[in-house]
Amino acid sequence: MTDIRSLEQTLLENLPWNRARIKFIARFLVAIYAVQTVNLSTLATAFSGSAQIESNYKRLQRFLSGFEMPYAELAGFVVRMLGVPGPYTLALDRTNWKIGVIDLNILMLSIVYRGFGVPVVWIVLPKAGNSNTTERCTVMEIFLDLFGAQNIACLLGDREFVGREWFRFLRRHRIKFQMRLHKNTLVRNGRGQAVQAWRLFGRTRMNSPLVIPEARLMWEMELYLSGCRLKNGEYLILVSAEFCEHPAEQYRERWGIETLFGALKSRGFNLEDTHLKDAERLSRLLALLALAFTWALVVGLWQANVNELKLKKHGYPPQSIFRRGLNILCRLVTNCDRSDLIVWYKVIKLLSCS
Repeated sequence: MTDIRSLEQTLLENLPWNRARIKFIARFLVAIYAVQTVNLSTLATAFSGSAQIESNYKRLQRFLSGFEMPYAELAGFVVRMLGVPGPYTLALDRTNWKIGVIDLNILMLSIVYRGFGVPVVWIVLPKAGNSNTTERCTVMEIFLDLFGAQNIACLLGDREFVGREWFRFLRRHRIKFQMRLHKNTLVRNGRGQAVQAWRLFGRTRMNSPLVIPEARLMWEMELYLSGCRLKNGEYLILVSAEFCEHPAEQYRERWGIETLFGALKSRGFNLEDTHLKDAERLSRLLALLALAFTWALVVGLWQANVNELKLKKHGYPPQSIFRRGLNILCRLVTNCDRSDLIVWYKVIKLLSCS
């Protein structure tokens, strides 16, 4: 069995929480790596210690319903654990699913690193459908309070994350951004005429972006546009507050938050298995998963540096960095023999920020 006390001690050294909460966090991490699902009934079976399964289940419920989660401290810990200095490329996106007729809708801001988004700020939306400007601004204001505008290299977002007031907010806080634009958005062309954005790129070759060097007037703001036609007939049109020579390459990093959602869901912790419907309880669960995800990613990065995997014929490794770290942690918490203790103490050190 894994030496869970060493995990507790490391968490105590890095999170200013009381020992009872730290003991719970340590047992949650061991359980989530073992069973890889957020279903509370299943998690309860994997909690270490002599307590009965029913007691563990009630303990999970109490934590998610009553613990005042210090999100700011957790976000700082996650960023320190990642060990990468700012400024950061950020990706903003939303994921949603249903439990019966109840919509679960999460707006997430992540730091993009090595092809993955690392969760730092999120809010659970009390509705179905897109986020609004107020909700997006709230998420960004939380990040600004925690890390400052100087730690934002660029903010990336899909077509949901555009709008006059939203762009004004970003410009007011001097946040660089690269957002995908709806093709029918009205912009001013080189002659000052209002046209749909796609018309600026109607003659581009397929998958060959045109970067317009001069700013175009849109929503009474001077913004920079680039775009091209895609193979599926759609247009990829990007808008930013400042000129960028290779906007498509920058925007491509947005995919990191999609890989994060995949890791939180079917490719990792099966978030959609949750039966939680209350927004605050779901938010606390996400905080625990943010910690579990980041540790697995850091372990995967460490292992990739120690033993790089050969690429397959399609040019990708046989498993992602996150999956590699998750597999290592799963083995350590489920089948840890004496020889594995050396590895366990190494991954514990990776968790430490001191």
